Amino acid sequence: MKVGKVNTGRAFDMRKLVTLILLAGMVSTLITGCTKEKMQEWVAPLTAEIYAQEGAVDEKKEEKESGEPLLIPEIDTSIRIKEGISIAVVGRTKKGAYWKELRNGMKKAVADINAAYGFDKDKQVTLAFDGPDSDTDVENQINILDAVLSENPDVLCVAPIDKESCQAQLEVAAENNIPVIAFDSNVESSDLVTAYRAVDNHRIGEVGAYRLAVAIGKMGKVAVFSGSRKNQSNSARIKGFQDFISAYGDIEVVRIVSKDEVEDMTMAIQEVLEQYPTLAGVFCTDAETSELYLSIQKEETRDAVAMIGVEATQRQQEAVKKGEEIGVIAQSSYAVGYHAIWAAVCAASRMQAEELPNQILLPPVWITRDNIEDPSLADYLLS
Repeated sequence: MKVGKVNTGRAFDMRKLVTLILLAGMVSTLITGCTKEKMQEWVAPLTAEIYAQEGAVDEKKEEKESGEPLLIPEIDTSIRIKEGISIAVVGRTKKGAYWKELRNGMKKAVADINAAYGFDKDKQVTLAFDGPDSDTDVENQINILDAVLSENPDVLCVAPIDKESCQAQLEVAAENNIPVIAFDSNVESSDLVTAYRAVDNHRIGEVGAYRLAVAIGKMGKVAVFSGSRKNQSNSARIKGFQDFISAYGDIEVVRIVSKDEVEDMTMAIQEVLEQYPTLAGVFCTDAETSELYLSIQKEETRDAVAMIGVEATQRQQEAVKKGEEIGVIAQSSYAVGYHAIWAAVCAASRMQAEELPNQILLPPVWITRDNIEDPSLADYLLS
């Protein structure tokens, strides 16, 4: 399976540069008598920033010579695919622009596979998509999974709301030899999952940390507002942010507030803004939280708080253009859906490991007022 070109040259240059920095620091240590701790304190933010610029921030999506984005995998007809595969998909929800685009990507993948292999009528790959009305309704998602598994599909694709909630359902799938593809967000027991397809959520957090640090002059107090931490995507984004922002000694993360830890998220955000009047920046890990933050009435002084969100929804696109939001970190849910279906047909056909990578994490992009009109980023904008 050809997923796209991998640019190894830039990463190699980054490693060489970091190595030179470390060697220079070691020489400095010998000459000046600096302690190891001082050396590490000096190197950490510099290496972190190099990593962000070279590896964690893509400002423009690369394209093939044909104009098709590299994010979409090629259908490799040299792989023998089973006929008449039934794919059952259970999303975190079936509503919203993100999920609409993801579902479109899945439908296109099914159409492309059927066309490429010449499947018709009863030989065609089929897709059934379901999910709760709310992406916080764990109980309903579990009920849907139970119903779907009772139909004995050839393969199950699932985006769990709670990374620990569907253990029993995954065990049922394993007992009935139904391979499972996790997409968008993963589960805690990954040994029960055949493959995982999503954006690199840890990297989203890293990009958020780097961009926020730059926006506030690499000093000041910041806060993180998030959807439920029970969702693997949000927890990975928070961790990525924490891991990266820690390199900046003059930045203090004063609060991390997630939806599942408070009764009223709006009130919780307002309390943080009131408690920290000198707050310099905010990172919101998901579309719902980003839009919630934008909707809150703030004092004039709060308008100066640098805000970075995730998912380029229409509301956030408007906020970026107006300067309410300095930038948004976006992914192509269409591409995630496409990858999940290709992985599903490979898994249902009992492909070998070299034909079905266990994990593919797609890179996010950084969208600002300067590049939001760039046609190459159109697939990342939700309508």
